[in-house]
Order: sequence, then structure tokens, then C-alpha cells
Amino acid sequence: MLKKQFLKTKCKVTFVLPETLASDVIKVYLVGDFNQWDEQATPMEQKAKSYQVTIDLPLDQDFQFRYLVHAGDNPGQWHNDWHADRYVANPFSGDNSVISTRR
Repeated sequence: MLKKQFLKTKCKVTFVLPETLASDVIKVYLVGDFNQWDEQATPMEQKAKSYQVTIDLPLDQDFQFRYLVHAGDNPGQWHNDWHADRYVANPFSGDNSVISTRR
């Protein structure tokens, strides 16, 4: 789930991993254009039964992203946000989620 707050010079976005994906989770990272797809740059924090993180993004742009979920013996699975503004094909297979900071 995505929560956007438009400010004068930026968009404050809260990314929330759905509770259905948060069971048996060890670590979750938000990975995308905004952090050069660095798989450890933006860890998500556990809040009740979900994981979330809030970041500031520039206005009037689109950003691709995915969640990297480490759970149990799993070394990491990629997940989309099903509340994204849209989806685009990625070069490895499947789709990336897209968030738009356009008003």
C-alpha cells in the first residue's frame, strides 16, 4: 500500500508491505530507481503486523520499485505493491511497480 503526501517541494511517500507478505519475515527492503536498486539501502521497519518506510521523492516524476523480502530459509523474494499507480515490464522477468509523484 502507498500513502502519498504532496508538499510544496517534494512528495512524502509511505510504502507499506501488505500483512499477507509479512509472515515469517526476517528483513524487508524497498528497492527502486530512487536508491539505484541498492538491495540494502532502504530497510523497512516492522510496525504492528506490517513493514513500512517513508521516503521523500521529487515531484513530477515516476519511480519503479519492488519489495525484497527475506523470510525463513528464503534468500530473498521480489514482490510488487498491488496498490501501485501502474506496472512496467522489467528486464529480468515480470513487472515492476511504479509510483508517480505527479499531482
